[in-house]
Amino acid sequence: MSTTAGAFIAGGIAACGAVTATHPFETVKIRMQLQGELQDKGHQPHHYRGPVHGVSVIVRNEGLRGIYRGISCAYVYQVLLNGCRLGFYEPMRSTLAGFIYKDKNTQSLGINMFCGAASGVMGAAAGSPFFLVKTRLQSFSPFRPVGTQHQYRNALDGFSKIFKSEGVRGLYRGVGAAMIRTGFGSSVQLPTYFFAKRRLQRHLGMEEGPALHLASSTASGFVVCVVMHPPDTIMSRMYNQNGNLYAGVFDCLAKTVRTEGFLAIYKGFLPHLARILPHTILTLTLAEQTNKLVRKLEDRFLPNTALKTV
Repeated sequence: MSTTAGAFIAGGIAACGAVTATHPFETVKIRMQLQGELQDKGHQPHHYRGPVHGVSVIVRNEGLRGIYRGISCAYVYQVLLNGCRLGFYEPMRSTLAGFIYKDKNTQSLGINMFCGAASGVMGAAAGSPFFLVKTRLQSFSPFRPVGTQHQYRNALDGFSKIFKSEGVRGLYRGVGAAMIRTGFGSSVQLPTYFFAKRRLQRHLGMEEGPALHLASSTASGFVVCVVMHPPDTIMSRMYNQNGNLYAGVFDCLAKTVRTEGFLAIYKGFLPHLARILPHTILTLTLAEQTNKLVRKLEDRFLPNTALKTV
């Protein structure tokens, strides 16, 4: 990619395409993470039992509008998160590699993971208010409610009510959990993708193209889901809480595990996997294609001197 701005745009476009297809599973995941919150095992409701069952229940009772609650916030969040993640990752990686190894093309797992985490944390911090409102919109159900219910008419109403009652601080409630969650996922997403891509090219002789992008993205998505799901559950609960149910990330983790058992932090894992696999595949595959498109536009409209200096 020639410019950081170009990579940011390409990453954001790719992520919006992916989130349109995977948003229903995100809604199910959040509701499964919140059902039975801080209730003993024998007293927990099971309104949503998995990705397919969850989608069918929500669509049957709330229609497509219910399964796509919070989609506008999801778009903005994905542009900010993946724009930062895909836009800043390579410039940071090449700069650090050049500084440490005197060769910006040198691949280092440590540098790759650090840059992946750092770029993801920046995106998570920028998009946290949108993810907060998205989570509260998705958790609301007039038919089968789970967790704390927030009755917002739409995203703007949600922002307005939070700001009026809690100020700017309220909009950034749970940002620490979001940064940890995204740092975990980002530290492995791009490094795993490029690692798998290089290995498939070297050992299986795969050539650059959709098949290679698909295989590399699948490997990356599975690893991301395993690593990221526990802090994702904590983040969902901290975003959705009313008042100060949890004092912080570790308080939420301790209360969840103590009351519901260790496996509670993996509630909603299957819908998360059902969301993140196609999401990662679509994001990274579309990013490859949008990168090429933006590169062509840059070559056509930007002078060579500008490309070299950006």
